[in-house]
Amino acid sequence: MWLTTALAALATLSPTLAASFNPSTYTRYGTPAADFASTLPIGNGRLAAAIWGGAFDNITLNENSIWSGPFQDRLNLKTYEGFTESRAMLEAGNLSAANNVVLQEMVSIPSSPREYHPLGSLRLDFGHDASSVRNYTRFLDLNTGVAGVRYQVGDVVYSREYVASHPDGVLAIRLRASKDGALNVITSLERSRYVESLTAGSSKGMGTLTLKANSGQSTDPIRFTAEARVLNHGGRITTNGTAVVVTGASIVDIFFDTQTSYRYPDETKRDAVVKKQLDAAVKSGYPAVKQAATSDYQSLSGRVKLDLGSSGSAGNQPTDIRLKNYKTDPNRDPELVTLMFNFGRHSLIASSRAESSSGLPANLQGIWNQDYSPAWGGKYTVDVNLEMNYWHAQVTNLADTFEPVIDLMDKVVPHGQDVAKRMYHCDTGYILHHNTDLWGDAAPVDNGTKWTMWPMGSAWLSMNLMDQYRFTQDKTLLQKRIWPLLKSAADFYYCYLFDFEGYYTSGPSISPENAFIIPKDMSIPGKTTGIDLAPTMDNLLLHELFTAIIETCKTLDITGQDLNNAQKYISKIRPPHIGSYGQILEWRHEYEDTEPGHRHMSPILGLYPGSQMTPLVNQTLADAAKVLLDHRITSGSGSTGWSRTWTMSLYARLFDGNSVWNHTQYFLQNYPTDNLWNTDSGPGSAFQIDGNFGFAAGIAEMLLQSHAVVHLLPALPDAVPDGRVSGLVARGNFVVDMEWSKGELKFAKVESRSGGVLALRVQDGKPFTVNGEEYTGSIRTVAGKPYTIKLQ
Repeated sequence: MWLTTALAALATLSPTLAASFNPSTYTRYGTPAADFASTLPIGNGRLAAAIWGGAFDNITLNENSIWSGPFQDRLNLKTYEGFTESRAMLEAGNLSAANNVVLQEMVSIPSSPREYHPLGSLRLDFGHDASSVRNYTRFLDLNTGVAGVRYQVGDVVYSREYVASHPDGVLAIRLRASKDGALNVITSLERSRYVESLTAGSSKGMGTLTLKANSGQSTDPIRFTAEARVLNHGGRITTNGTAVVVTGASIVDIFFDTQTSYRYPDETKRDAVVKKQLDAAVKSGYPAVKQAATSDYQSLSGRVKLDLGSSGSAGNQPTDIRLKNYKTDPNRDPELVTLMFNFGRHSLIASSRAESSSGLPANLQGIWNQDYSPAWGGKYTVDVNLEMNYWHAQVTNLADTFEPVIDLMDKVVPHGQDVAKRMYHCDTGYILHHNTDLWGDAAPVDNGTKWTMWPMGSAWLSMNLMDQYRFTQDKTLLQKRIWPLLKSAADFYYCYLFDFEGYYTSGPSISPENAFIIPKDMSIPGKTTGIDLAPTMDNLLLHELFTAIIETCKTLDITGQDLNNAQKYISKIRPPHIGSYGQILEWRHEYEDTEPGHRHMSPILGLYPGSQMTPLVNQTLADAAKVLLDHRITSGSGSTGWSRTWTMSLYARLFDGNSVWNHTQYFLQNYPTDNLWNTDSGPGSAFQIDGNFGFAAGIAEMLLQSHAVVHLLPALPDAVPDGRVSGLVARGNFVVDMEWSKGELKFAKVESRSGGVLALRVQDGKPFTVNGEEYTGSIRTVAGKPYTIKLQ
């Protein structure tokens, strides 16, 4: 056990050493991780490590295609009959019967897709007794993506560096002792389930650990080969059973890779890829691998710089201490906000990178998982969570990380087309319900009135797809990859929607994870259901999808049926309705809420991430959205970390910077674990990465918005009167740098990367100049040219 008195923590570090950790860009700790939620997370998009950092080090390993098994055809054979019966019952107002039919005939078998699994652990035993350790520190550098551990035993300083290399496709570790010959380490790989073989060998001064395992099925499991190479500088290397033993060294380097049958079904090919990548890393050597890794990482992390003020001495504490102090005195540590913003960007860089084949996006836990039954399966939940993972990607200049989402959608389409045909008798387009897995499973998920029947996953992900184009202006990407997905999604809805009360209508459907009390004239009064026709969220998503189709047709000069259908259908989508106390209605009727403070903000998706309800588009709907938002918050919404960060962006869209900041502080006071991971309901509850990404999105949205107009400082809080940011991106592919002082814009530079028209707004509509001339309207920009904005 690591005792505070034994470690002396970071309080014993010299002032120079403590000062070397920038409080906005480093997480650091005075003890090893006590649990998984205290580890240091690194990754290269495919491989990940969660570093515990003890004298006996445990490094939890993940690879993003190690899941619980092969594809499953889960579709219920009764599902089409259930669909037609339940829709007819809903049309007739028989909600209770429709609810029962959905749960009896439309639930998939089994009810859930595959789950995300851990790879195993890399163990490093240094033979150090915890009581002998002094001057311990553990850190993660968010500028470089490098993690480290440093401590002293006797007169020897021991240090470790951990690097996840995207260019080389490996994890790399360097162990070092300050005294020649003082480094001894026993290295092993471990996995608790479905191990096929585990071997250790040594030859020509290099040790090798090889683990082969699978997902546990007798037929067609996911299989993988994992290998670590151990190189000693000085000393001796041998094996002991399934471990590699190094004695008397000064430096030890370890390189690790794994490949799975998901990308390489043939074992010989799979093993050859692992060997090739590790051979190359060994030949290059650790310094070169580290240099390539950090250069690649910084090419992404360094694009945005944020300064919301200095924390002074409050920022010079270990991160876990800063979190504790923030609970009682948040205003002393504004750099904790910046640190969390930077951590969100780090986490996306580490968990979502383009691959040569079959990339996979960040899942519910990003890429870090130690459990065989992770919370909610660690899947891709598409009724908010996967979308939220990427809300900040484009605006914080990380559009490159979005490609794995497109890769996954390409996997979904053939399964979604099959489900569309068999479940809905729609021969065109694809559907996705509220979860998917690495195979692109598109069937209904779970068994419950608030989850199972949500046919809008493809529509919501289409919003993310279209935003990738709006931010990057990449017409080739739009034409070759995004347009086919948008078109297929829309083609399904042209078949699926039906005319009801004069509108094209969805159903049976839900408003994600919420329910209402059935009124007396709609079958069994007093019972609850989540199933109805035309929930408000469905209509908002359909409007966004058909808008994207029309916009893409204009951009790519597409005419004919695709454009005609979108224009026809968008004109008959049910508009949002306003209820008795001025709120946006969640359903087609003003049903009684079962949970007034529900965590999902589905009915006001048109405020954020959509744009139909924003103040500059429709003030009436913006006002009604605010009424519902305020009501939910006062009734207990924001009860999960991800919901609280969604709230940040919603208030930002309402230009209410002080509310954004209040929810920013509330999030930091209540949800992060010691290593800054978001949780479901606070430390000790389930880790979910979406809240980290939603946090970064909320801070960016506070500073920059870009629906039709590039809006500078739209929601600046009073608590941040001075600051600066560089490298944010607006729709239209404009890069924005800004500085503000005493609550007003000091100057901004907007660089046009693609040319195009630039419309501008500053704060609440203040007059300003562009390149010294009064701004009177939109500007036709020149690609590569900067435009300087100052208040008049």
